[in-house]
Amino acid sequence: MHRKFIALVVATAITITGVSASQARAADAKDILGGLAAIAIIGAGVHYYNKEQRKQRASRQQTYTQQPYVAQPSYPVRPLPRNVARYDLPQQCLRNYNAYSNNQPLLAPNCLKKHYKHANSLPQECKVGFWNGKEVKRAYEPACLRQQGYRVVYK
Repeated sequence: MHRKFIALVVATAITITGVSASQARAADAKDILGGLAAIAIIGAGVHYYNKEQRKQRASRQQTYTQQPYVAQPSYPVRPLPRNVARYDLPQQCLRNYNAYSNNQPLLAPNCLKKHYKHANSLPQECKVGFWNGKEVKRAYEPACLRQQGYRVVYK
């Protein structure tokens, strides 16, 4: 609607300017230059308006594009029902590490990779590192995993 109206105004201005320019005498050079300047200003306004409309359309299209889903919950995850085996961690992966505080058992990552097919999806915030005298060892804390909805299954 707006585009058609502006095009009508520009076309009318050009027609009127053309008619008055043909009737102008050589002494009316200022009037001719004024008419051309008016046409240039109107054309620049139309160009700017169209440019803004294109930007708005492009931004609307960007807001509706679907973004890839990345699972990062910012709330505590509730445990799923007991029959969901994905959250059942094998008891055989519990290890006591002397270098870790109070000799609490931890879940060994290599054992989990071997006996638990979803080991890559375990929460990284539950992974702890500790020095055993030679190197930094890494393991998962069962208490932290329990808060995330996992459980150690004793079979």
